[in-house]
Amino acid sequence: MIAQIIFQVYQEYGEKTALSLIQKFGSIENLYEKVEQGESGLKGKQKENIENNRDLAYLSKTLGTINLQVPIAENLEDFKIEEWNKPKVLEIFKELNFNRYIERFSLQEDKKEEIKDLFETIDKSQEEIIELVKKQKEMIFYFETKEDNNQEKIIKEQICGLSIFDNQNKKAMYIKFQQENDLQDWKEILEEETIKKISINFNKIYILLKQVNIEIEGMDYDIAIASYILDPTNNKLEIDKLIEQYLGIDVPSYIGEEKQMNLFELGIQEEGISKEKQKRNSFYSYAIFKIKEITSLKLEEIEAKELFYKIDMPTIKVLSDMQWNGMYVDKGELEKFGEELTVQLESLTKEIYQMAGEEFNINSTKQLGEILFEKMQLPIIKKTKSGYSTDVDVLEKLKREDPIINKILEYRQLMKLNSTYVEGLKPYINPKTKRIHSFFHQTITATRKNQFN
Repeated sequence: MIAQIIFQVYQEYGEKTALSLIQKFGSIENLYEKVEQGESGLKGKQKENIENNRDLAYLSKTLGTINLQVPIAENLEDFKIEEWNKPKVLEIFKELNFNRYIERFSLQEDKKEEIKDLFETIDKSQEEIIELVKKQKEMIFYFETKEDNNQEKIIKEQICGLSIFDNQNKKAMYIKFQQENDLQDWKEILEEETIKKISINFNKIYILLKQVNIEIEGMDYDIAIASYILDPTNNKLEIDKLIEQYLGIDVPSYIGEEKQMNLFELGIQEEGISKEKQKRNSFYSYAIFKIKEITSLKLEEIEAKELFYKIDMPTIKVLSDMQWNGMYVDKGELEKFGEELTVQLESLTKEIYQMAGEEFNINSTKQLGEILFEKMQLPIIKKTKSGYSTDVDVLEKLKREDPIINKILEYRQLMKLNSTYVEGLKPYINPKTKRIHSFFHQTITATRKNQFN
């Protein structure tokens, strides 16, 4: 056995020699017995090493030998494979974000069965659903949207479907809008302040509805904002991610499974709308309800409900109005300013070429580096893997070395103005309102660049 190889011999001569000794003498004990009796046949350095490292040899054997005498209280039956403790495994997998394994090992089966029993066949018209919402004074909903390339819109999408969860009767309802004007049937409810609205991304919903002349009121609970308050570092606030986080369900694989197609029996069916799409959107309205229940309790636990209802929820309307109103930009003046910058840039370019003694691409770090540090022999401040560094810090240190540096710095400033604040802003000017409608995110902690749509 390799476990019985003499330590020093193995180290000195390698595995082959050590194994040959074990094979020849049968064991370490027999080897040392033959050495003591002078019958080993070993000579020279090899014999000396074996004699000098007797203790190490026996220690190696002890360490490599399995002790069969260790007392074990358990019997063989105790080591048989048993069913997992699924709730505990699920808890660990969630903590480690092993989401694929949760689905692969069917750790959510109990939850699937629970959800399956919540839905019944619904046979109600849109008018009956509207009356139901009015009576219950609560609207738990999810808007389905699709892309709309109308350049006059602030958000280039339109609402094409609506799912509602009836909490009292535990039923999901889905309505498909054939055209955007169909939303007007819901105008009265959406504008009624006494009907509490529970959904996700109200800042987006607010703008989408204003685009069709509906002023939503009664925005009571946004599950994304509630989740953000609970964990400001969480940047995964999309509906699918929140469902995964709070309900432990991977939506794409869950909804897409054929064997689960009977989860939702939808009463309002429309031709051309896949059952899967209806099921997904109806499931979203149910998920919003469940996540609201969970996050509401958690907000209470950390004493943040007052913050949520008095600060964060009212802020939605403030920020949405800011986006809706936008910032007026005189496109003509902006273009005029751009033309002035272009003239200045052309003049600076000629000056730089004259100072350098040749034409080159001023915006190319490589070419600029070659001009400054090889042709003009300016001091090299910093080098990179690709060549010479010509960043702002380097150029600032070189300002006294040659007048060309100030011209290059000025050129870069004007280029930045033109590309970012002239050419960069023009595409975001709404052709109808003549304004730039910025997004104001209230669920982001880190500083980020402005985003426009």
